Parts: sequence; structure tokens; C-alpha cells
Amino acid sequence: MASQEPRRPSHAGRYLFLFLLGLLVGAVCAVMALRALQARMDPFPEALMNVMQRQSVELRNSAKANRCTGSDTLPRLQSLRALSNDIEAAFPGLRDDARFGTAASGLRATLDQALASPPADCAQLAAVNERIGEDCKACHRDFR
Repeated sequence: MASQEPRRPSHAGRYLFLFLLGLLVGAVCAVMALRALQARMDPFPEALMNVMQRQSVELRNSAKANRCTGSDTLPRLQSLRALSNDIEAAFPGLRDDARFGTAASGLRATLDQALASPPADCAQLAAVNERIGEDCKACHRDFR
């Protein structure tokens, strides 16, 4: 009878453990790096645009729901006008660009006009919404 050598235990379990540990450490480092990059970004421009977009959507929804009186539309128009004051502050790199200033001023002028003579019916509100949308598109077309 031949003597059998004792079988050596496999190291596969150790390798698997080290591989999984490496994946975990790599994932944690990746999350930390992404968070550090995110912390360096200014959330203000995106937040401002999101709030302005939401107010515009609510104006359009008012028109669709046939709620076009001044009491329905004035709060949204006032919010949009107040937010439009911060457009240049939100994008300091574009502050000196004449096209950017013209687009921001155009939006404010449209909103001032809408606040001076608020839409009395849905047709007027649709026209105001169209002008606001055109002002927004003019800026986004050039600077997005």
C-alpha cells in the first residue's frame, strides 16, 4: 500500500476574502472621492434653475386646470420675479457676458410686465407662459 501524502488545505478561501475586502475598500474610497468632488461644486445654480422651472410648470398647470385668475397666477409670477433677481449671482462666470445679461434682463422685463398687468384669463396666461418660456430658451440655447 502506497502512502498517501496528506492533502494541503486550499487557499481559495483566503483569496476570496482578500478580494472581497479589496472590493469593499475600493468602493468606500470611490464614495469618499465622489463626495469630496461634490462638496467642491456649488449647488446654487442648479437649485435656482430647478425652483424656477417648478414655478413655470405650476403656471402652466394653472392654465391647464383653468385656474387663470390673478389670485392663482400672481404668487407664481412674484416668485419667478424674485428668483430672477439672483440669476447673475448664480452664474458668476457669465456675469460679464452681455448676452447673458440681456437674457436675464429680458426675463425680468417679461415678468415685470406680467406683474404690472396680470393675466385675467387663460388666453392671457398662455401668452405670458409663452413669453417666459421664450426668455428661458434664449438663455439656455446660448449658455447650457
